[in-house]
Amino acid sequence: MRELEVVGVRVEMPSNTPIVLLRESEGDRYLPIWIGAVEATAIAFAQQGVVPPRPLTHDLLKDVLEATGNDLAEIRITEVRDGVFYASLVLGSGVLVSARPSDSIALALRTGSRILCTEELLDEAGIPVPDDEQEDEVEKFREFLDNVTPEDFES
Repeated sequence: MRELEVVGVRVEMPSNTPIVLLRESEGDRYLPIWIGAVEATAIAFAQQGVVPPRPLTHDLLKDVLEATGNDLAEIRITEVRDGVFYASLVLGSGVLVSARPSDSIALALRTGSRILCTEELLDEAGIPVPDDEQEDEVEKFREFLDNVTPEDFES
């Protein structure tokens, strides 16, 4: 398993579909995953430290885990089949719970849990980090991430 970091979320054009972009912590690949607008907002909120007046679904799940004495040890993004990514929540007790990667990432950001991915999935769906010629595009993406707000993902 390889550890990943969340680079951020953005809207892919022209489809107007949000993606979350992950990067190997110690490696040279990105993993883009197309996600829903609600999950994009949840991830952006967590990255920006936004605390809603009432708990959102991912905040609620974090609170339920804490209230029941469970912790989220890590999340594992395990495979992609027919363009659909699959993940598991790994609780401290060792219990595995099937989950969408977007929900898993939103929860991991709230709990400070590790995000892992199989080597096979990175081999299949990973994208090499751009070389120097494409560094401008990466910088533009970083600027976008610095300025994006959750409202950008509302329909």
